[in-house]
Amino acid sequence: MVKEEKEIANRPDNTAFTQQRLPAWQPMLSAGIVIPGFVLIGLAFIGIGVALFVTSRSITVLEIDYTGIEKDSACFKCSNTDVKNCVCNLVFSIDSLFEGPVFFYYGLSNYFQNYRKYAASRDDEQLSGDLDAFTAPSDSCSPYDYNSNDKPIVPCGAIANSMFNDTFVLYRVVNGANKLVPLDGKGIAWWTDYNVKFRNPSVTPLKNAFNNTVKPIFWPNPAYQLDASDPANNGFINQDFLVWMRRAALPDFRKLYRRIADGEYAKGLPAGNYSLTIAYNYPVQSFDGRKKVVFSNVSWMGGKNEFLGIAYLVVGSLCVLMSIVMLIVYAKFKFPEED
Repeated sequence: MVKEEKEIANRPDNTAFTQQRLPAWQPMLSAGIVIPGFVLIGLAFIGIGVALFVTSRSITVLEIDYTGIEKDSACFKCSNTDVKNCVCNLVFSIDSLFEGPVFFYYGLSNYFQNYRKYAASRDDEQLSGDLDAFTAPSDSCSPYDYNSNDKPIVPCGAIANSMFNDTFVLYRVVNGANKLVPLDGKGIAWWTDYNVKFRNPSVTPLKNAFNNTVKPIFWPNPAYQLDASDPANNGFINQDFLVWMRRAALPDFRKLYRRIADGEYAKGLPAGNYSLTIAYNYPVQSFDGRKKVVFSNVSWMGGKNEFLGIAYLVVGSLCVLMSIVMLIVYAKFKFPEED
């Protein structure tokens, strides 16, 4: 008796929803629907693929390797790790107008930023401006949490410690003289990183928040002195720091360094000769990496990416091909009731 009462209590209500009696619609697929559907989808994908591929081909990209391993490289002298404060110059030419706005990237290869321990080596509370985390960094930052004198490192962790620190100055060579090309470093980081994820401590001046702490081991300057020309671009909201802290998914990547879109260069880089002065600081030989600079413009689809257009073309072509195969099979082996 008790068992029957429990079964009645646990029984679902006698409604259309609980008893699964709601009206339902199920498509009746037939050759007259599937084959034209495949054709339409294939043609749509082919059209999108052609647009993406043609647009990607119109994007201009200039890549220059400056690792300096080769003896004929302009930066060969700087590839020696014993040479400090080395500066090298890359000279290149542009045959026609490099349409703007032009984006200036630095690129690294064989660099695994997606390595799990490397990715976890940071203190998000510290990076959000929590002063308590300044004096007691997270264990996840180890061994870059304290220095040899047991002083806390701010910002701590392997990601911050390995921040890219090569710097670049671009000149346009006009009548044998170098004319500085302005590089705009504002707004190169993600909006969410600058306004949400990273915060400076609410301490004025900012330098006081870093009392009794030390800079990362491989940094030349502390976080509050990352940009001497712009006091607002220091600390954890420094644009270059934010760009570096957003890790790359693949071992060969490039990160935005500057934009070239001001003054007479708003329409792009005019044809002519250029000289790029590089402060060569970042070592890559220890992990067989390479360094390069990349100049590129963009389109409505973003940067140059021919793979996306090719992928659409392949999928669209396969859909059309499958529709032809299904049409042949249907015409030869169709069921009698469909006559």
